[in-house]
Amino acid sequence: MDALCYPIGKFIEQPISQQQLRECLLDIRFLSNHIEHVISNLDEYQLDTPYREGGWTVKQVIHHLADSHMNAFIRCKLALTEDNPVIKPYDQDAWANTIENKNIPVNVSITLLHALHFRWHELFSNLKPEEWSRTIMHPEYNKQMSLWYLLSLYAWHSKHHVAQIQSLKDRKGW
Repeated sequence: MDALCYPIGKFIEQPISQQQLRECLLDIRFLSNHIEHVISNLDEYQLDTPYREGGWTVKQVIHHLADSHMNAFIRCKLALTEDNPVIKPYDQDAWANTIENKNIPVNVSITLLHALHFRWHELFSNLKPEEWSRTIMHPEYNKQMSLWYLLSLYAWHSKHHVAQIQSLKDRKGW
């Protein structure tokens, strides 16, 4: 089950390095391209297929990426403009089941991700060295999260969900 949930493994925080920074920035910049590639030629039935038993459908995963990354982008902006702000958690499962996620095509969220990640990449690419240590406070986890942590987490998150879809396609022979 872990391999289906975490096909690239669970997130492990890495120390900041120039190599890690370059890799994470590329992951952020090109998520929408990777999503478009992994779902190319999937039909509605396939998009409505869960990536694992009891998991979200491919469509829900894509809409979740948009929801999650919009929240994360705002959290990054808060970290830059406020002193260790406490962020508001949200119920990602409830968000995955809201009506617009059922009704709109995935290309709407992919377009949103393209624009969002273009902005996010620009933001991260221009941070001063001292800004990487700016933080938010996540009350659900009782954890301070630095901008470096958020970049590496969401770079992993991007690859994580692309890999879930690819794993489903491989298992189904699509």
